[in-house]
Amino acid sequence: MILSALSQSDRYAALHPQFALVFDYIRNTDLYALPPGRYLIAGEDVFAIVEHVPARTREMARLEAHRRYIDIQLVLDGDEQMGWKPLADCYNPMSEHSMEKDIGFFHDAPASWVSVPPDHFCIFFPEDAHAPLVGTGQIRKVIFKIAA
Repeated sequence: MILSALSQSDRYAALHPQFALVFDYIRNTDLYALPPGRYLIAGEDVFAIVEHVPARTREMARLEAHRRYIDIQLVLDGDEQMGWKPLADCYNPMSEHSMEKDIGFFHDAPASWVSVPPDHFCIFFPEDAHAPLVGTGQIRKVIFKIAA
């Protein structure tokens, strides 16, 4: 897992061949003007999901993990907290991993929480279980899905 300010995104562009494409998209798109929904950037290899939803409590949040995609979760509005735990330490799955939706949920509690203010992002790799959307009020964010 990586937490950083959007202003530092160039440091992470070399970590994956598609990360530079995502950060260019962020720089060249008025993300605040996009209504909630799914936006293809490079077909199913790179796409964005815009969300504007009520925040959850820590008790409501569930750890989730993905096998096929890396998440870059960029907060636009609201102060979000995201839970994290190594996937290797998650022992209580809620159900089988959905290959169709590329998501699995866990009853395990996060090992740590990070505050992610606007214009900051977290990168979650397939080995990172994460519990997003914790906070108060509304959270507006963009989740970029990058094929691992």
